[in-house]
Amino acid sequence: MDMKERSELRKKRMVSYRARDFADAEHWDLKFWQNQSPEVRLSALVAIRNDVLKVIGSRESQHKEKA
Repeated sequence: MDMKERSELRKKRMVSYRARDFADAEHWDLKFWQNQSPEVRLSALVAIRNDVLKVIGSRESQHKEKA
């Protein structure tokens, strides 16, 4: 599957909401995640963790280049 096909699939799965304020956004976010399966929630957590590790790795390599 190429990038264009993955992009189209992602757009079809994407869910959005326009909150009135922070409390409304927090309520919607909680409701959204509670309606997801444990597998989807775990997958999202793993994806976030992997992104954080990439950022940390990038910062460390930049720090080494400056030293």
